[in-house]
Amino acid sequence: MNVLAVFCHPVRTSFCGALLDGVVRGLGEGGHAVQVADLYREGFQPAFRPEDFAQFDGAPMPADVRAEQARVEWAQALVFVFPVWWWTMPAMLKGWIDRVFSYGWAWQDPSYPNSLLGQRKALVLCTAGGDDRQFQKYGYREALRVQLDVGTWGYCGLTGATTRIFHGVDRSRPATDYAAYIEEARTLGRNLGREQAA
Repeated sequence: MNVLAVFCHPVRTSFCGALLDGVVRGLGEGGHAVQVADLYREGFQPAFRPEDFAQFDGAPMPADVRAEQARVEWAQALVFVFPVWWWTMPAMLKGWIDRVFSYGWAWQDPSYPNSLLGQRKALVLCTAGGDDRQFQKYGYREALRVQLDVGTWGYCGLTGATTRIFHGVDRSRPATDYAAYIEEARTLGRNLGREQAA
């Protein structure tokens, strides 16, 4: 299937970048066609602008938004790779979602059973400095689940979202110290969509 990998980290050589490489490698091994949207390196403008309000008037959206929407339209699955900062996604990715997942294209209305991005899988790979116990103790895992799986992917109709948080990542250590995590990302990429065929 066609897969768009949306990567959001300012340092391409970070552990997040190594996770991206791992999942893209696995996707290729699984026979998927992959495009990467590297938001920082491509210079995506995340700030919601006055012309973005065109969506609510049925007018054409800005060209940069339409270009991103075309990539999503090409894809049958979306993979997101990003660090958890302040218990959520980076502002760059939030801005991408704000602008690209627009009204009338990704979603329609508060009662959202027929949201417009349905039939696309979602795989979310996040890095976090905190450990799993910390996330459980303070409710961060549930907060992310509600925010992403329910409030974003589910609201737009993406199906079967899988979120994997890679805990305990220390940016002072090389990505090679996390070889097992990278291999897991590769496996998740390789197996994406296989459950549909089973």
